[in-house]
Amino acid sequence: MCNSTALPFEESRQLLIVVYSFIFALGLPANCLTFFVTLVQICRKNITAIYLFGLSLCNLMYLSTLPLWIIYVQNSHRWTMGRIPCLVTGYIFFCNIYISILLLCCISIDHYKAVVRALESRGKCFRSQRTAAMVTVAFFGIIAVIYSPVFFSKNIQDENIATCFETPLNSNLAGYNISRFILGFLIPLGLLLFTYWRIFQSTRTSSSLSPDQKAKVRNLAIAIISVFVVCFAPYHFVLLVRAIVFLCNRSEVCLFEKKIYTTSVIFLCFSTANSIADPFIYVLASENVRREIYRTFQVCGIHRPDDSQ
Repeated sequence: MCNSTALPFEESRQLLIVVYSFIFALGLPANCLTFFVTLVQICRKNITAIYLFGLSLCNLMYLSTLPLWIIYVQNSHRWTMGRIPCLVTGYIFFCNIYISILLLCCISIDHYKAVVRALESRGKCFRSQRTAAMVTVAFFGIIAVIYSPVFFSKNIQDENIATCFETPLNSNLAGYNISRFILGFLIPLGLLLFTYWRIFQSTRTSSSLSPDQKAKVRNLAIAIISVFVVCFAPYHFVLLVRAIVFLCNRSEVCLFEKKIYTTSVIFLCFSTANSIADPFIYVLASENVRREIYRTFQVCGIHRPDDSQ
């Protein structure tokens, strides 16, 4: 088994601290605003807002652990805050990735039903807040259960090492990582591509949508897929490569783990950048939500520059 303490922690330390600090500083206020605005939208019977609310809640839970993770990286990947905080921090850290992925899929499916189904059935589209809420709660529960072994499995977090969630690869973890790649990334990516391909087809041939409306649909779809690919693809491909190398060439796995470590932790870091991308893409880019934000600012006594004109 490889020694995790021999990994090149210093190569990426400064970059990780800067990026995690930036994500925390920008993501916390953005997601707090998203949390409030989507809650208002839910009260106004907006269905997609339920998924957005779940996404902002998930992001806020993750962002609350970032200060501890930054301290850990700053301390050369030596965890000194106790085993339970390590487990909880890592648990939330990784749950955030897959809850976010599933909720992005929910938003794409909801968008598909709202656009494609409505156009094909002359405006009739079967969507409800109750279904959206049940799906969101179910996904939170499913991911929480799937990742619960972190609290009792030594294959995931060894009590005898000082690092947190950087246990050397073994057969169980390699198989688990392949499952994460297929179930947690590849299938959701295929779902996103299919739904937005159908949306593109329907909007292109629709005569009931204006060119501006078609452009908004197209731009949102491109933004969603881009964020998904940029944030999640690099990390999951590294997961897959590491698992394949471990299973096929164990004699060279320690050398390979040292070589790919810096790339792996940087891609993991950037996978969490969706915490700052989500609010801007799904909420702040919406005209209705922008008006809601302006009204919120006015209630708080903050006026837009043109309000005094």
